Amino acid sequence: MEDLSLQLKSIQDKLQLLLKQQQLLQKENLRLKKDLDKALMDKDGQDSMLEGLKQQLESAAIGGAKWSPADKQQMEKRIDGYLKEIEKCLALLNS
Repeated sequence: MEDLSLQLKSIQDKLQLLLKQQQLLQKENLRLKKDLDKALMDKDGQDSMLEGLKQQLESAAIGGAKWSPADKQQMEKRIDGYLKEIEKCLALLNS
């Protein structure tokens, strides 16, 4: 009987240890999720800044550079694409 009692006590101690480890892992998991969210927000901010810098660079290139025929044709295609997207949006709004 005493042997059974010792086994139960051992199992209970191991269970308590596992519960403590689970709590620690849950806390660490929560901290890692917060760190990931912060890193993703920082990345989004950097992506936005990069996009703005790209647009500024493009604007500077449009305003100050002489265009080669290939560059001019490429820009016209991009502008045409933007106009088509705007027309689609307007069509959706009017429907």
